[in-house]
Amino acid sequence: MNFKNILHLRSKLFRVQKILSAKKLRSNTSTNIRPTMKYLNQQEAIDVDKELFNDYKFSVDQLMELAGLSCSHAIAKCYDARQFSRVLICCGPGNNGGDGLVCARHLSLMGFKPSVYYPKPTPNPLYENLTHQCKAMNIEFVNATPDNDEVSQNYDLIVDALFGFSFKPPVRETFVPIINVLQTTKLPIASIDIPSGWHVENGKTEECDFEPSLLISLTAPKLCAKCYRGPHHYLGGRFVPPALKEKYQLDLPEYPGTETCVKLS
Repeated sequence: MNFKNILHLRSKLFRVQKILSAKKLRSNTSTNIRPTMKYLNQQEAIDVDKELFNDYKFSVDQLMELAGLSCSHAIAKCYDARQFSRVLICCGPGNNGGDGLVCARHLSLMGFKPSVYYPKPTPNPLYENLTHQCKAMNIEFVNATPDNDEVSQNYDLIVDALFGFSFKPPVRETFVPIINVLQTTKLPIASIDIPSGWHVENGKTEECDFEPSLLISLTAPKLCAKCYRGPHHYLGGRFVPPALKEKYQLDLPEYPGTETCVKLS
C-alpha cells in the first residue's frame, strides 16, 4: 500500500470516528432527567427560595441575574439568533418578570433584538433598575398589548416571563389579553420556570392550556413540569448549594463544563 492510500484510509477512519463520537454525544445528552430528580410542589419551591435568601444570604437581584442569564443561554441554544432575532419578552410584576428583564438584556448581547412588554411595572428600585438597564441598551418597550396579527408580523419568538411558582389563579384582568395571545399564537414560546397560568403542581388549566416549545425550569423543576410535552426542557440556575440539594433530595443533573443550563429533555 502506497503512502497516498494510507493517508486516504487514515482520513476516512478519522471521519468515521468523528461521526461515532457525535452520535455518542447526542445519545448521552438527549435526556438528563434522573429517575430520582425532585419536582417541587409550590410550598417546597417557596421554602427553597426562602432558604437561599435567609440561610445562604443570596440577594434577590443576585439570583435574578443568574436565573435570567441561564434563561438567555437556554433560549440561544434552542433558537438561532439569525432566524429568531425578533423576540417579544412578556414580563409580569414579580420575580418571574424580573428574570425576563435580565434575560432581555443578555439576549440583546447575543445577537437577538428583544422587545419588552411590561404592562404592570413594579414600583421597586430593583425592577426600576432592571428596566433602566434595558432601556439604556436601546431595548424597546411595547406599551400596548400586541394582538396576534402584530405578534406574527413583528416577532419570531415569545418569551413568557409573566407568572412564576407563586401564581394562584385566576389570571388578573391586566394580563388576560396577553395570555390570550399565548393561547392562540403560532410562534414558538419559551416559558420561564412554569408556563404562565398553569397550576404550579397540576399543569394546564381551562384558562391556560398552551404548550410552550421551550420550558426553562429554575433551581429545580416544579411539579407541573411533569405534564410538559413540548420538545425542549432545560434546567437553569447553577447556584444551588450542595447542602440545600441534599436537604431537599433534589438529585439535580450535573451541569456540563461551564454551562449555566442543562438540557433535561
